[in-house]
Amino acid sequence: MPQTRSTQGLAPAVSITGLNKFYGTFHALRDIDLEVASGEIVVLCGPSGSGKSTLIRCINHLEQHDAGDIHVSGIRLTRRQEDVEKVRRELGMVFQSFNLFPHMTVLANCTFALKLALKVPQKEAEAIAQEYLAKVNVAEQAHKYPIQLSGGQQQRVAIARALCLKPRIMLFDEPTSALDPESVGSVLRIMEDLAQTGITMICVTHEMGFARRVADRCVFMERGEIVETGPAKTFFDAPACERLRNFLDAAHTSITSDGSTRGS
Repeated sequence: MPQTRSTQGLAPAVSITGLNKFYGTFHALRDIDLEVASGEIVVLCGPSGSGKSTLIRCINHLEQHDAGDIHVSGIRLTRRQEDVEKVRRELGMVFQSFNLFPHMTVLANCTFALKLALKVPQKEAEAIAQEYLAKVNVAEQAHKYPIQLSGGQQQRVAIARALCLKPRIMLFDEPTSALDPESVGSVLRIMEDLAQTGITMICVTHEMGFARRVADRCVFMERGEIVETGPAKTFFDAPACERLRNFLDAAHTSITSDGSTRGS
């Protein structure tokens, strides 16, 4: 695997070997092997139902894998609650549906985990929250409720909330799929800025323009398997398999106003 950004000499941020996941008789993930270096930006793409979201949800134990191993920052993920909590301290996650608490203000959404999980005092928690809300350009929304915000604003709050816990790794599960085109652009710009900080990012997305601009490496999945993986330039300019070529051709048929491409 090519070394990218500050990855040389560092242990993998995420290491997955022989991962399998079933839903009843449906084989959702098949023998997945994937290593993500510290500081690397990896984009998972593929058609709907290919297992991308299931894979990323297995990394933080929102879904339990049935076979194989997952290590996050050297911590082996088991079903023991102690191990799950250790792994989740390394991770921040942003969902496509925002997942903000509707009965809490933006500020309360961002301070809740800081106070509950890390026992950070109220004033300190609010200062941390305000810092990250400012970084995603929604500081002025701190005392509003999620319902008072646009979708793009809510997603930026969700990013700030995840960053408040200062995770080493950020997981994004189709963070722009529920947004209008204008909001898509604003959220992608925040993610691009975040990518320049050296944090490890694993992104499930159909935004192929974003992937080409930002990713160190892209992974194409279909039917629960990794079909092709490689550096972003090679992935887009010289895909090896016909299925990936067809997928990228379809993605190029839909181009958003900010120049990014969206798959079907």
